Amino acid sequence: MARAVTLHRMPHPPLRPTGDPASLASHGMTEPLQITDLPGSERARRFEGKDHDATASFFVNTHAPGEGPSLHRHPYEEIFILLKGGATFRRGDDTLEAQAGEIVIVPAGTLHGFVNSGDERLLFVSIHPAPEMQQENLE
Repeated sequence: MARAVTLHRMPHPPLRPTGDPASLASHGMTEPLQITDLPGSERARRFEGKDHDATASFFVNTHAPGEGPSLHRHPYEEIFILLKGGATFRRGDDTLEAQAGEIVIVPAGTLHGFVNSGDERLLFVSIHPAPEMQQENLE
């Protein structure tokens, strides 16, 4: 069974260096978005990059034990960052267990899905490196 990648703390530069022309404010976004203001439900909130002049999209997911999406694929990779709980992922022909603090990467075009395999709500962010999400459901 494959294993997920474990997060390690690494030094990082400030989020908005003074005078940086790429700061959020220079793009007309002066206030942070509230996750609860994103479209979706208790299970998943959707940030579509194209609606915010961004080049990436993501979901903030909170699934109850036993919940998860049907098998699907995207024309780009999908990156899952687990923040709380654990999940069993299907990634192509592989099955892997991932826990909070780990990252799962699914290559472009790869059939995948997951189920919350823990006993608490699963919390994670799934990154779609595209301004508009595209998904082919296979079940």
